[in-house]
Amino acid sequence: MSSSLQHHRGQMSEAFRTVMFLSASGGLQDAYTYIGRGKVFANAQTGNIVLMSQSLFEGDLARFCHYFVPVLSFALGVAAAECIRLRWRQAKRVHWRQLVLLAEIAMLFAVGFFPSEWDMAANALVSFSCAMQVQAFRKVHSYPFASTMCIGNLRSGMDALVAFGHTRDKQLLWKSLHYFAIIFIFALGAGVGAQCIALFGAKTIWLSCALLVVSLCFMFIREDLPELETELKK
Repeated sequence: MSSSLQHHRGQMSEAFRTVMFLSASGGLQDAYTYIGRGKVFANAQTGNIVLMSQSLFEGDLARFCHYFVPVLSFALGVAAAECIRLRWRQAKRVHWRQLVLLAEIAMLFAVGFFPSEWDMAANALVSFSCAMQVQAFRKVHSYPFASTMCIGNLRSGMDALVAFGHTRDKQLLWKSLHYFAIIFIFALGAGVGAQCIALFGAKTIWLSCALLVVSLCFMFIREDLPELETELKK
């Protein structure tokens, strides 16, 4: 099989250009909820669980709910994305991941209208949408990754880099560079989000919507469609 044919059988949901905008959006969302919506993590649920547990042991139930709601919303978002996959994986005209992105864009756009008094609801929706994204997009060039958090990507990047140092296999170096590039783009998105919050406030989340729209547009390229055959065999 020629290399050009192999390229066209690839999945646009795994293409680096698609993942690049997803990761930038993920970083922006975390900065948005932490800086602009009451110091809650949209993606890093480990941090929320630590703060939630601290609040519970201190008897601060209001603060406990402040962190419990996004954790619960994240769990429900994973379930929602999986339900979409199971319901729409055989669809011919639209890919189920495109439906996930459309739902995420709609929810984040709505969050931009929420006043500060609705921070808990805003954080719930952002965490829900983040979970849908992380459940739906789990590979870049066939490498497992997360577009909304960094710890797994950092571990995988260093693992591949050490393996390259031992074997001198350039494919391992390429793999590690993928992970480090994704981390950099995530951090860039977070930094841009932090700066924009001071200028645009709650509406900063619309920049995340714009990034997701770019990823969605890439996914309308026909290269993504052959994945349906693979998924039907699962």
